[in-house]
Amino acid sequence: MLFDTHVHLNADQFHEDLTEVIDRARDEGIEYMVVVGFDRPTIKKAISLAEEYDFLYASVGWHPVDAVDMKEEDLEWLRELSAHPKVVALGEMGLDYYWDKSPKEIQQEVFRKQIRLAKEVGLPIIIHNREATSDIVEILREEKASEVGGIMHCFSGSPETAVQCLEMNFYISLGGPVTFKNAKKPKEVAEIVPLDKLLIETDCPYLAPHPYRGKRNEPAYVKLVAEQIAQIKGLSFEEVAEETTRNAKKVFGIN
Repeated sequence: MLFDTHVHLNADQFHEDLTEVIDRARDEGIEYMVVVGFDRPTIKKAISLAEEYDFLYASVGWHPVDAVDMKEEDLEWLRELSAHPKVVALGEMGLDYYWDKSPKEIQQEVFRKQIRLAKEVGLPIIIHNREATSDIVEILREEKASEVGGIMHCFSGSPETAVQCLEMNFYISLGGPVTFKNAKKPKEVAEIVPLDKLLIETDCPYLAPHPYRGKRNEPAYVKLVAEQIAQIKGLSFEEVAEETTRNAKKVFGIN
């Protein structure tokens, strides 16, 4: 039993063969998935998929790249959606200093607003971080995000940063990069993070694991992430699968 904690089945890349993609995931033992919405169209699609399939859940948030487009009514909409029975988290949210569409100050403001909303509605948060680690950690501390905790999605930081995030009540989620031969940091992180604080994800259709690197990613491949973590930690695949699923159910409040 596996839990892919971060999928974008709401992406255009799955428009043609979504049913087959979901079937392949189920055949590989992926029992649960969280479809992550990050703007109006993807949020609507995430909700409709979660309503259609009992094993799919949704997360709703505003992506930092599009922070400049977020209006007050969008935040109110997120508040309303947080009460939906299949919405299990807010996000993805955070900071992205790689793309320059949204100024840093606006990204930070929108990030803070979403953390405050999460604390208000009592949902965990899913963090997107690209080239903004120190600011992310600082904002999480200042906003006391540890009160709700959440997930460092597709974690790419150092073992030291991972420890800081663990101390703030966050789980570390690893995806395809942990399987890349030259990916030193994700492997070190997999080694040092306790199994009861690890999650697995694909972030599909992006970041496909080895040997599919460069191709479209899909939830079935999350098994390869679990297998790699098992190898790194010297554990059985079954142990990693069982524990990461238990962790995901715990953070998302799924019985």
